[in-house]
Amino acid sequence: MADLLKKPTGSNGKIHDITPQKAGWSYVGFGLYHLRAGEVAEEQCGDNEVILVLVEGRAHLHAADQDWGEMGDRMSVWERTPPHALYLPNGVSWRAHATTDCIIAVCSAPGKNGHQAQRLGPDGITLEERGKGNNTRYINNIAMEGRDVADSLLVTEVFTPNGHWSSFPSHRHDEDRFPEITYLEETYYHRIAPKDGFGIQRVYTEDGSLDETMAVKDHDLVLVPKGHHPCAAPYGFEMYYLNVMAGPLRKWRFKLDPAVEWIVERDG
Repeated sequence: MADLLKKPTGSNGKIHDITPQKAGWSYVGFGLYHLRAGEVAEEQCGDNEVILVLVEGRAHLHAADQDWGEMGDRMSVWERTPPHALYLPNGVSWRAHATTDCIIAVCSAPGKNGHQAQRLGPDGITLEERGKGNNTRYINNIAMEGRDVADSLLVTEVFTPNGHWSSFPSHRHDEDRFPEITYLEETYYHRIAPKDGFGIQRVYTEDGSLDETMAVKDHDLVLVPKGHHPCAAPYGFEMYYLNVMAGPLRKWRFKLDPAVEWIVERDG
């Protein structure tokens, strides 16, 4: 059985700490801090570029030898407002001092010194609708391909209403054959409302060599090393997730599962 579902290690401090070595892959890292007001988190970026996402709450950030001031104005992800986010190149350090209780995501991948430290949000991020019917969801594109703001990282937020599907129709991005498809490792950081609810995520390959279906709870993390990876919010529960993707090429090109191609053809 694949070890794809990662539970938080606690409720305070660094509750997720995924490195490529721990995940068994080459590119994506993901960390998550739960800080109480007054607490501090700090790290060296090393060989990685980093995007810090203020998932909830506020913090004063000092990074790349600059004082970025207090960042964050979304006290709950369910506000659906664009997040404050900060891009940092490899070779620098960062320090966050929580001015309220806050949640900070640390998205990382190999850096190439191709971009300077910069704010990525909330300016420049607009909530977008995607899909039709019970496949409708809402997207905050923090650092996707359309924004030339990173060397390797692709980062986005998705809000899935109750009773809806997301990352669907099923698709995969696990081969390095641009322009047909790109190889991108991916993590899903999930939030569920109400917080004692659950969502569903499946990760599977067409040949069945990987086929895992998981009940995801508030603050769970799912690794997607390959294959298709749809998820769903049962009736009565809302789902949020923060996606981090990276690979040898910063392009998002995917292939649909042949079993669901007819849905795309029907919906246009």
